[in-house]
Amino acid sequence: MVTVTKAALKAELVALLAAALETARRAHAAALEGATHAEAKPENNKDTRGLEQSYLARGQAQRVAELEAGLADVSALALRTFGPQDPIAMSAFVTAEEDDQRLRLFIAPHGGGSVLASSVQVVTPASPLGHALLGKRVDDDVEVRLPGRTRTLVIIAIE
Repeated sequence: MVTVTKAALKAELVALLAAALETARRAHAAALEGATHAEAKPENNKDTRGLEQSYLARGQAQRVAELEAGLADVSALALRTFGPQDPIAMSAFVTAEEDDQRLRLFIAPHGGGSVLASSVQVVTPASPLGHALLGKRVDDDVEVRLPGRTRTLVIIAIE
């Protein structure tokens, strides 16, 4: 297994969020332009093109704000060193086992679901898995109840 540092994971996550933010900003600008474009003016009282574009622009603006906050949170994330008895907390790099398969998880405030270098998955405390992991220690069993099934993981290592 390739050795990955938490600093490298954080840097990769920051770059990923920065790219997503730039994409969201471009999408917001395009939606805003569409909402204010001359062709968006209603031709009659049933024409809602401009209104729909303004709703889209508002949604894109919210996405930009969420990504800006997430990027700031991840950029400010202090990378802790965890000892053998320390519980899982923010910035932990966790190795777990589920059904004889190894999982490598990075606990971060934003970017959940992203897969980083060497198949490391980002998990946020807001997710069911992240919530279940917080406070657990090496050799603890973690049960995550999801719709239709329950996942059981064993914590192998916390870095």
